[in-house]
Amino acid sequence: MRIGNLYGPDATFLGVPAADPEDRSTWGDAHAAIIGAPFDGGTSHRSGCRFGPQAIRITDYLPHDGSRPSLALGVDPLVELGVVDLGDVEMPSGDTETSLQRLEDRVAAVAAAGVLPVVLGGDHTIALPDVTALARHVGWGRVSVIHFDAHADTGDTQMGSLYGHGTPMRRLIESGACRGDRFIQIGLRGYWPEPETLDWMADQQMRSFEMGEIVARGLDAVLDEALELARTDCDAIFLSVDVDVVDPGSAPGTGTPEPGGLTSRQLLDAVRRIAMEGPLGGLDVVEVSPPYDHAEITAYLGNRVVLEALGGVAWAAAQRRGAVVRDPSDPLLKGR
Repeated sequence: MRIGNLYGPDATFLGVPAADPEDRSTWGDAHAAIIGAPFDGGTSHRSGCRFGPQAIRITDYLPHDGSRPSLALGVDPLVELGVVDLGDVEMPSGDTETSLQRLEDRVAAVAAAGVLPVVLGGDHTIALPDVTALARHVGWGRVSVIHFDAHADTGDTQMGSLYGHGTPMRRLIESGACRGDRFIQIGLRGYWPEPETLDWMADQQMRSFEMGEIVARGLDAVLDEALELARTDCDAIFLSVDVDVVDPGSAPGTGTPEPGGLTSRQLLDAVRRIAMEGPLGGLDVVEVSPPYDHAEITAYLGNRVVLEALGGVAWAAAQRRGAVVRDPSDPLLKGR
C-alpha cells in the first residue's frame, strides 16, 4: 500500500506522478524514484527531521507540475528520467530496527529494478539501510560512498545503541557493505569525533576532507581526488548528503548545526558534478528539520540538492545518447 506523507497530506516531489511501491507496473519504467524516510528516532540533539521528506517534496515557488528544466544543464530531469514518487516508508520511531529494515527492503527493490533510489530523510541513521540495500544489488563491497557532512558519523555506539545518526558509517564498514578505503567524507569540522574514533577511521583507510583542507586546496581539487577514488574498483557511488555540511547560516533547519561549513552554492555544484561524472547508484538527503528552519531555507536547499543530482544524471544520459546539452564548465555559460 502506498503511503503519501506519513506525517502530512499526500504530495509528490514537485508534482511528479505518484506510484504504488507494491505495484511495480506503476514505477518499473522510471529511471529514478523518490522514497520518503520519515525517521528521526536516531537523533542525538534536536529532532524534527521526520518532517523532512514532506518539506523537501513541497518547498518551491513554482507550480507542482512535474517539470523542472535546468538552466545550467539544458535538461529537464523530472521529465527525462520519468521520475516517480513512491511515497513514504512506514517507519515507527519507537521501533528502530523495524523501521530500518522496511527502508532497506524498499530501496533494495527499487535498485534491483534498475531504478535510481532517491531517499528523502529523516536523520542520518537511514544511510545504513540505504547503502546496504544498494550493496545487495550491486555487490558486497562494490559500492563507494561519498558522504557530505559536518560529522563523521562513525561512532561505535550512541547512548548505548548500535543505531543512531552518529553510527551508520561504522556499521556499513563493519558489515562489509562498503569498504573503508572507498568511503570518502567531505566537509568535516568541529569538535567530534574523539581520538579513538579517529584512530578507527584511519585503520579503515577512510578518506576525510576536513573543511580546513577544502579551504586550502579548493573544492574542485577535493572533488577531483574524491571522484577518482570513488570510481576505482567499485561499480556504483552512493551519495549521502547531510544538510549540516552547509554552514548553518544557510541551512539553519537541522538537528546538530556546526558553524563554518560549505556554502549552498558549493554543495549544489559538487552534487551536480558527482551525478554527472558518476556512476551514481543511489542518493539520500538527510537531516532537514523543518521545526528549526527559517523561511524554509533548509528545505529549499534539500529540494535543490535532489534536483541537481537528478539533473546531473539526466545530463550524463543525454551525453551518452549523443544529445546536444549544455556544458556547465563552459566559461561563456558561467558568465551569462
